[in-house]
Amino acid sequence: MTAPASAAQVRGWLVIRIALIVVVVAGLTIDAYVHFDLASNYRLIKTSTLSQADLFRAEGAVAVIAALLLLVRPRRYTAAIAALVAGSALLVLLIYRYNDIGQLGPIPSMYEPIWYTKKTVSAYAEGAALLAAVLLLFVPRTRPAPTVDHPGSRTRLPPTDTSS
Repeated sequence: MTAPASAAQVRGWLVIRIALIVVVVAGLTIDAYVHFDLASNYRLIKTSTLSQADLFRAEGAVAVIAALLLLVRPRRYTAAIAALVAGSALLVLLIYRYNDIGQLGPIPSMYEPIWYTKKTVSAYAEGAALLAAVLLLFVPRTRPAPTVDHPGSRTRLPPTDTSS
């Protein structure tokens, strides 16, 4: 059995947790902004069903939803969702940067063998969000040791173990 966390330990892990959440939310926000901003540039790359602009808008919307979920409900499962969103965005970016896959069913060919500023910024933001979200999965959710008020005492003492 592990010892209860001290208040200093709890504060330390809380600061780390908040910092990681800020990194994930910032990364997903940058990812969403870049995808929404670039979407209109890709409206002509399309199949009969989808355009690359549609896919960019969908990625932007999913990134916003994942960021909001993590802000509203900072739990391991929302960190996992954020990691999946950031990781999939980075994976698709890298695949289509280095491989000409061609059209996949309703998905148009999105091969683009160049780097430019917004693409690079998006890749770094997605990578940072992915790393921070994965780290969030392993940050302990600690709580301070419970305390007991004793009548007539001004100090708070930890509870005594009466189970043995």
